[in-house]
This record gives sequence, C-alpha cells and structure tokens, in this order.
Amino acid sequence: MKTWVAAALIAWGSTAMAENIIKPSPLSVDDTINGLVAAVEGAGGTVFARVNHAAGAERVGKSIPDAQLLIFGNPALGTLAMEQDLRAGLVLPLRVLAYQDADGNTQMTWASAETMFDGLDIPADAEVIGKVNAALNGLTDKAMSAN
Repeated sequence: MKTWVAAALIAWGSTAMAENIIKPSPLSVDDTINGLVAAVEGAGGTVFARVNHAAGAERVGKSIPDAQLLIFGNPALGTLAMEQDLRAGLVLPLRVLAYQDADGNTQMTWASAETMFDGLDIPADAEVIGKVNAALNGLTDKAMSAN
C-alpha cells in the first residue's frame, strides 16, 4: 500500500520526503471524489482530469486498492504562484488523491503548498502558500459534505 502511495508522490515531481496532508473521509473513494468535483466546481474551479488508478490497473490485469486522483485548479489562484515563478506550472494544477487504505478506510492526500513550491522562487511566507493550503483544506472538507 505504502509503495504505490510513494510512487504517486514521486510522480508529482517530489524527490525528497515531503509534507503531505492526509485526511480521512467517511465516504467511499468514488463518493469522496464526486464530492470534491462538486466542491471544486461550486467554488468556480475547473476539473481537468479524474484518474481512476484502480481501473487502470485492472485494464492491465493487476489489482490495487481503490484510488482516484482529481486534477483541478483555478487560474486566479494558480496565476498568483506562476507570477512569482513560471516553473510552478510543473506542479499545477492541484491534485488530490483519494484512496482506500490497508484497513479499508478512505483517505485523501495531497502535497502542501510548501512542498509543491519547494525549490521554486516562491518565498515560504508568500500569500499564495496560505491561499493554496486553505483552498485544498476547504475543498476537501466540502467534499465530504457534498454528498
């Protein structure tokens, strides 16, 4: 279980141990992502992609626990980061992974803004850091109540 989560983090472009937020959801993975879609769209954001990793594994004859990634953003927020360093486009749009853990519980995880922008010319105390963290926390909270 931890192996595939670590692989997802590496795919996000992080090569060092990073601060990732993990939040439990009382909903199924599918309902959690459905709620996140509703929260993002309700906040005026755009959903760019929904990746069903478990379905992809099935297509190649493999099995992993239920796991879905939502890729989404809002240009008003993302542009704040890219104005400071265009390389922020490597880690934007935002991503939240909902997955079933080893105990069968649904978890949501994402990289903190500090982690996403680490190594870029975005100061740790930049306004965009707080705004991204607040947006991710708020949207994931709403995801659990949108159903």
